[in-house]
Amino acid sequence: MKKGIHPAYDYVVFRDTTCGAMFRIRSTCTSSKTVVWEDGKTYPVIDLDVSSASHPFYTGEQRRVSAEGRVARFQQRFGKISRQTSES
Repeated sequence: MKKGIHPAYDYVVFRDTTCGAMFRIRSTCTSSKTVVWEDGKTYPVIDLDVSSASHPFYTGEQRRVSAEGRVARFQQRFGKISRQTSES
């Protein structure tokens, strides 16, 4: 590897602002904000809107859309139009 061309790769804390969860991983991301981690050391912190701790897909709180409801709404909205054109 060439020296001096690669970004610094060190520990960074990512904080989910939705639920307050924090996790520390190695990354090339940087930030001017810092936080004291559980080990007593200070690390740069990057705020996230969504992470696996708050995303509905990962938490199991995923909202399911009923396909039957969609079909019924479609029939209500466009069923009359399709019947009129087929009768003509």
